[in-house]
Amino acid sequence: MKQSRKTVEERQRNILNLIRREGEVKVEDVAASFNISAMTVRRDLQYLEEKQLLQRTHGGAISLEKSRILNLTSTGSAGVFRDRISKYAASLIKNDDRIFINGSRTALEILKYLNGTRVSVYTNNGWAIGEHYPEGVSILFLGGTMRGRIMVGDYVMRNLLTMTADKTFIGCAAVYDDGEFQYDIPTEIGINEAMISRTKSSFYVLADHTKFRRSSDRENLYGSSIFERPCTLITDDQTDPAMLERLREFGMEIIVVPEQ
Repeated sequence: MKQSRKTVEERQRNILNLIRREGEVKVEDVAASFNISAMTVRRDLQYLEEKQLLQRTHGGAISLEKSRILNLTSTGSAGVFRDRISKYAASLIKNDDRIFINGSRTALEILKYLNGTRVSVYTNNGWAIGEHYPEGVSILFLGGTMRGRIMVGDYVMRNLLTMTADKTFIGCAAVYDDGEFQYDIPTEIGINEAMISRTKSSFYVLADHTKFRRSSDRENLYGSSIFERPCTLITDDQTDPAMLERLREFGMEIIVVPEQ
């Protein structure tokens, strides 16, 4: 039986209050608390994130207040590793390169390290709006419908199909040891694949050690993809070496960025 909009809104309001109170929740805990399915929870979390009322995480969500605190202290957590990955990726970009960047924050941070490099950037990443980047960095937004801070939809795809890039840099929600990448927004998979198909040279996936998962622990989330074209995975030196070796067996090139 289809629920009324009033019922749905009340449930979403209660979920948001729970997240604000707890700071962080897991999908399965919310499902148990409200006696609803995990898929319903994920839809509600996606809707609330699109309204910029919370931030989704792998397997759950955190409040905006906790997200702000984590961002302020990120240099003492995974943030320092992400910065290291972004800085290394920036070294792969040459003058006059045309690059694609998806909705990844880590991929977008590359631009801050491009001092003196002329580069044309084509992206659906709304986090770049209002940011100031080094002189020489030219950004063209792909347009489309904003979902949270990511632009998606047919408009993005139509624009991509008229463009080419020298290199593509994308992030992901998780990397599994069988070579599968997880994305929390299903339509982002098609956008990523379009970027890759329009890339003349290399494409790179950026993922710090917190993103790696074993395939036996895979969650039934929104979307995942195994790219047909070999990719280069850039990560940090805290990632499990055994997991990286298994990914190499699937044909991935692995770059481990050491402490600098």
